[in-house]
Amino acid sequence: MITPKLGIAIVAPGGYAPDPDAVDRGISRLKAQGILVHNYYRHEQRHERFADTDERRLAQLDAAAGDPDVQVVMALRGAYGMTRLLPHIDFDRMADSGKVFVGFSDVTAFQMGLYARRGAISYAGPMFAGDFGAPEPTDFTVDDFWRCLAGPTHTVRAEAAGNPELDVAGTVWGGNLAMLVSLLGTPYFPRIDGGILYLEDIAEHPYRVERMLLQLMQAGVIGRQRAIVLGDFSGYRLAPSDNGYDFDAMLAYVRATLPVPVLTGLEFGHIARRVTIPFGAQGRLVSAAGRWEMLLSDYPTVRVA
Repeated sequence: MITPKLGIAIVAPGGYAPDPDAVDRGISRLKAQGILVHNYYRHEQRHERFADTDERRLAQLDAAAGDPDVQVVMALRGAYGMTRLLPHIDFDRMADSGKVFVGFSDVTAFQMGLYARRGAISYAGPMFAGDFGAPEPTDFTVDDFWRCLAGPTHTVRAEAAGNPELDVAGTVWGGNLAMLVSLLGTPYFPRIDGGILYLEDIAEHPYRVERMLLQLMQAGVIGRQRAIVLGDFSGYRLAPSDNGYDFDAMLAYVRATLPVPVLTGLEFGHIARRVTIPFGAQGRLVSAAGRWEMLLSDYPTVRVA
């Protein structure tokens, strides 16, 4: 499937690799497939909780965008750090590079800014350290990324009870809920009308998820969408004071309150088995009989001879 002409750059705009061996494992696996790997991350240069200083992390993005042998720029991991870089990123340079930028979680901030400034599409997809460099990579996650990258279309499917029946189409966008909400009111929040908004988060209590969804509604964002698709929201802890208020209770409330349909079952988020979603692609979402399917199209792909 992959040929020696594919070049992947590793950049670390956020946190450093908790397991430095993950980088070597991932590089070895990609090289075994004949892929050219350009690693801009240096573990010894980590700074505080970040992979490097702000200036050098920004320089990694710039260097990868200008590398003529690279078609895909993949984030090492998420954590936190992209927000610091947003005012200094040359989004015109990023968009004009023609690279496919890949990542999720903290990388949501970059994807939002890239689309807001230039309407350029990126991939909500695997991270280098946690996916390609994992001790045992999840085949589904890796294979789904390659399928999406090859294009020309990509299909995401799910089975989940309680979803409404619908057939809608629009621009597919979203990502990490906390990151997305943090950009409200900034130049990095794109205005997308008639969109399909996908969301995920980790270790956020259901009441905080509800609060952020209500903030998006009250800011006028959700009312402009055609549907919301929820991914994984695990890692939180309930307390006795919640008194029965759990994720299902929150979901029932937001479904009754938000002005658009809310679907669940998306395999996306801080989980090992995860789909790839091109941020800004066109999508058609069809839900019926306990399952849904979203066909993605009109996004950049990498075709190599």
